Amino acid sequence: MKPEPADASAQPTEATRNRVTLAPMTQDDLDAVIAIEQTAYSHPWTRGNFRDSLNPLFEAQCLWLDRELLGYFLAMHGVEEMHLLNITVAPARQGQGWGHMMLDALSLMSRHAGAQWLWLEVRQSNLRALKVYERYGFKQVSIRKDYYPAGRLQREHAVVMSLKL
Repeated sequence: MKPEPADASAQPTEATRNRVTLAPMTQDDLDAVIAIEQTAYSHPWTRGNFRDSLNPLFEAQCLWLDRELLGYFLAMHGVEEMHLLNITVAPARQGQGWGHMMLDALSLMSRHAGAQWLWLEVRQSNLRALKVYERYGFKQVSIRKDYYPAGRLQREHAVVMSLKL
């Protein structure tokens, strides 16, 4: 079956949502993950970053529509908390609610693991992501100055956010 056309303004139908699965990320998924990562970010994670996250200390999950990778997330377990390290929706599929679906899944996994808080950092310039997190209920806690690389010899601040689970 052919994937539906990627129309960023179209919300998925109930039938489409019923074909979506969330599965643990594996080594076999890394080519598809890296392809999305490189199109979504100016400073993408490396294959090694993803490979290192495929262990029990992390939640590494892929969101699939049939055989199409819609997105993925990686989070690290902590003491009564979970730290979201990377959540990405394929650029052609952004704006369709897939990020929210992955945040729902991560929240449930975090609660199941005994976490009381969900933490993340996001680039200060990533206004779209900031709005998604704020709508989801995350609150800004602080700023980490010069946290992200932003170009040749430049750095960008990170907004630290948390969500009480």
